[in-house]
Amino acid sequence: MRILIADDHELLRDVLRSYLEAEGGFVVETVADLPEALACIEAVAPEMPFDLVVLDYGMPGMDGYAGLEQAIAASKGRPVALMSGLAPPGVAEKVLSVGAAGYLPKTLPARSLVNAIRFMAAGETYMPLDLHRPSQGPVPSASGLSPREVEVLARLCSGQANKEIARELNLREPTIKLHVKTICRKLSARNRTHAAMIARERALC
Repeated sequence: MRILIADDHELLRDVLRSYLEAEGGFVVETVADLPEALACIEAVAPEMPFDLVVLDYGMPGMDGYAGLEQAIAASKGRPVALMSGLAPPGVAEKVLSVGAAGYLPKTLPARSLVNAIRFMAAGETYMPLDLHRPSQGPVPSASGLSPREVEVLARLCSGQANKEIARELNLREPTIKLHVKTICRKLSARNRTHAAMIARERALC
């Protein structure tokens, strides 16, 4: 997968590139502002486009969401995602309305960030669960899931394995397996992959 990361913080760019390249299967390019990102998008050969472009909301040239829209247009249908240290007001609605692949908080743990990037590069949409439905009631009331099950489901949607979920939530792996089983039952899902598909269809993750 070819990934372009645009952020004006050199350390963050280097850290993200290191994490992704250590995972294997990623070729990562980095730039420091929107003009560089647009030039990079337009310079790639048509047969080798970026699988995902990740833009920092606050870097030079972005002008709020205008830069995101420019990058989406330049990418000609390839996924573009927004990243920020602090979620701008209305980020979930705006990101989805302009056709972006999703939103990445910089506060995500490294493993979750890598999984979310892989998820979006594969053509899926990623949005942190707490931002996805800001104007609606808590997810458990609509889905029948407990708050802990909602946390587990969000990580299923981002492609994490039980061991990774257990580590992030500070739980034992058998406990996560039990939560996954309960989630599948409540969502009438055949397996964890089907549960994630149902969750995305219902805007639960």
